[in-house]
Amino acid sequence: MKRIAIFFAEGYEEIEALAVVDICRRCGLTIDMVSVTEEKSVKGSHGIVVQMDKTFSEADFSTYDCIVLPGGGEGTRRLEACEPLMEQVDAFYAEKKYIAAICAAPSIFGHRGILKGRKACCYPSFESHLEGAQVTSGPVEISDNVITSRGMGTAVQFGLAIAGVFCGNEAAEEMAKTICFKN
Repeated sequence: MKRIAIFFAEGYEEIEALAVVDICRRCGLTIDMVSVTEEKSVKGSHGIVVQMDKTFSEADFSTYDCIVLPGGGEGTRRLEACEPLMEQVDAFYAEKKYIAAICAAPSIFGHRGILKGRKACCYPSFESHLEGAQVTSGPVEISDNVITSRGMGTAVQFGLAIAGVFCGNEAAEEMAKTICFKN
């Protein structure tokens, strides 16, 4: 079974993170919510506190097939400041394992040179951070092992895209019907 880690830093955008968790779990994927600190509870940008499955030191990166970074301005800054997480993002990219980011978080990939020559999207006003990318206004872009999305309004599509990669497009389309999502 495929295993995904989604990383939470204080100030994360709640819907962008939890839509992915919910959709992937509904599709039968194992997804761990991981704090970038040693705190088991993480507060989002709108004051919603969520209990994590693991702290950063408990995460076994060798078991994960994908790393997901939710957005939120402050959350994105804190994710990028977590050097051990950035080392894992680089390692996953080098190993051609999947990495995914939504809203402001694709800027992290841009800063790390990951988006050069790729189609990518992000929250409007962060496009200049997608260094070397062919920036689109699409809701989700999948370019090889890199998945990007625009923001809260595309969170369901983002979750479905990740599910599609790991469960197949047919399963993702069936899930979209099940949750009454119209594309």
